Amino acid sequence: MSLDFEKFAQKGNEFLNEIARELGHAHDRDKAGRKLRAILHGMRDQITIEESIQLIAQLPMFLKAIYVDNWGLNKKNKINHLNEFIKVVKKYDVNTADHDFINDDEILIATEVIFFVLQRYISEGEMEHIKAVLPMDLKKLLRNEIAY
Repeated sequence: MSLDFEKFAQKGNEFLNEIARELGHAHDRDKAGRKLRAILHGMRDQITIEESIQLIAQLPMFLKAIYVDNWGLNKKNKINHLNEFIKVVKKYDVNTADHDFINDDEILIATEVIFFVLQRYISEGEMEHIKAVLPMDLKKLLRNEIAY
């Protein structure tokens, strides 16, 4: 099996461009990438290791790298309410959260958008497994279509 890094880079750029467009940041892929990373890491803390591994298996290569970056398998920031998830996402966005997310609603919208796009890359069954282990407040954001 040969590794085609050009293909991985192309797929990664396509995905990031799609996320940037959907978030309204078509000209700021860095911002879109930071939002993607923070939200994936916040979600990663909410699901089991087993579900994470099943999800990783379906992700494009560059998303696998983002997902596992700085992953401490024992670190969990379990939440019960959306305001707790917002705090976790801000923590993962470190020094740029105030710039990337103007208000808390923007975190919720970005979460909805990112999961909407992710659904195009992972199976419906895997998305249902992830939804099943998420707290109810967070689960509500993961619809099959975006409603604004």
